[in-house]
Amino acid sequence: MTRIRPVRPDDHEALAEICVRTGAAGADATGAHSSDGLLPDLFVLPYAARHPDFCFVLGDDAGDDAGVRGPRGYVVGTPDTAAFETWFAEQWWPARRGRYATPAGVRDARDAEMIAYADARGTVPAPYAATYPAHLHVDLLPDAQGRGAGRALVERFCDALALGGVGGVHLVADAQNAGALAFYDRLGFTRLPSGSGEQAFGRALP
Repeated sequence: MTRIRPVRPDDHEALAEICVRTGAAGADATGAHSSDGLLPDLFVLPYAARHPDFCFVLGDDAGDDAGVRGPRGYVVGTPDTAAFETWFAEQWWPARRGRYATPAGVRDARDAEMIAYADARGTVPAPYAATYPAHLHVDLLPDAQGRGAGRALVERFCDALALGGVGGVHLVADAQNAGALAFYDRLGFTRLPSGSGEQAFGRALP
């Protein structure tokens, strides 16, 4: 049986694996960077560390066809993007940058692009945050998709935000990920002006 529950510290390894296995516009990004730790250190683990109360997993009762048990998806995020990005820039990333931003660690342009993205976080006002102060990331493994779990995860996150008095949430998706774009349209997110290669979405909360 599928259930959604708050994230636990012992989920972090599974969260990192899901992030990598869905990190190429929804496809598997294993081996795409010099270290498979890079994407999780940017897009999932800092949220689980700072805001475990706003992070939820598709829980242990959902097993794959081989009978392997463990989280099959997650939603992570922050209720305050501006504060989170400052914390990321001042505390989280400096403690981890040395793992990746070295001549041996930067294998190609993909690594350099991700490191430049991380270095820039918190240095300029976060786009969309004035109107939609929260932001999220949601990922599910292929065997967990198409069953309503993604919608349930996002709604659980939005419910937590609304209880905290947060007025809106945004996210940025890969413009090449057609399935994700259609998913957010169905959930009532509004498409926002976006940079090249990406599509931003926003949703006001009651």
